[in-house]
Amino acid sequence: MTTARPRTSPTRKRPPREQAALTVDQLSVAGRGMELVNEVSFALDPGQRVGLIGESGAGKSLTAGAIMGLLPDGMHARGAVRLGGVSHDLLGASERQMSAIRGRRLAMVFQEPMTALNPVMRVCDQVAEAMLVHRTQPGRRAARDRAVDLLARVRLPDPANTARAYPHQLSGGQRQRVVLAIALANDPAVLICDEPTTALDVTVQAHMLELILEAVTERGCALLFITHDLAVVATVCQRVLVMYGGRVVEAGPVRDVLTGPRHPYTRGLLDASDLEPSGERDRLYNIPGTVPAAGAFPAGCVFRTRCARADDRCATRPDWSGDEARGYACWYPLGDRDE
Repeated sequence: MTTARPRTSPTRKRPPREQAALTVDQLSVAGRGMELVNEVSFALDPGQRVGLIGESGAGKSLTAGAIMGLLPDGMHARGAVRLGGVSHDLLGASERQMSAIRGRRLAMVFQEPMTALNPVMRVCDQVAEAMLVHRTQPGRRAARDRAVDLLARVRLPDPANTARAYPHQLSGGQRQRVVLAIALANDPAVLICDEPTTALDVTVQAHMLELILEAVTERGCALLFITHDLAVVATVCQRVLVMYGGRVVEAGPVRDVLTGPRHPYTRGLLDASDLEPSGERDRLYNIPGTVPAAGAFPAGCVFRTRCARADDRCATRPDWSGDEARGYACWYPLGDRDE
């Protein structure tokens, strides 16, 4: 079960859940004298698919970077990140310890495949390397055979010939499938996808989402899917965390959040999304105002400068309302009868 627990949490005093594949507890990320992610908490059970959604600058990718131990220089994280079966907190792990975990038990698909692939290595060697580094195959020949099989499973055409290609010889969608094959090579317990379909056209995007959903379902691994697209969350995920200004402002089962949002920001995302039938609105909707620069979000409710419901009370940070199954952080939440 996924939990989002800003400052006051209904589950704060409960012991850690040993069955969770990944537990993130009060994670904050700071850098350049600014707090960029603030007390983000959630847990992923084995096989669970959770979406992390919000506009650019919300802190989604920094959250993923902190979990993976891949934060940009000058940034540091505090809180706790625990991976099922690993005794130590990942935030306190050495680079050697993280190198043993990344790509083995915890894997990631990045937004831009050309930054994740080595331009001077053949595709087959890059997929095989992921297995050789972690010694999950008995030798190079076995790793290469497994690599070709993985390329076939992510539905690359003529996988034996594709395996001999270099990244620049493939299309964007094909490169992203190679990145997915690398991430799945060692059957990770947790897969993080950071905007993996943003640069793809609609048809290729649909195929990529189908592949990701099929792969995690088949393997039973937990999925954290980062996106700004609610339609993607509705397709892939079971639960969703809505993030704005470095904080989780709403969380719950996808159906509940999308059909009955409690936070005004979530409502704004829905109004601006393709999930709202175009015939029911006269023009495209934009959330009023603009996203503040990183580290410049207001005190109190981070959304208050863009919210029509805000008043002086919103200058104080709202408590988390609800429980593990469904919650939000808002002084004036939307009700079932709100427009």
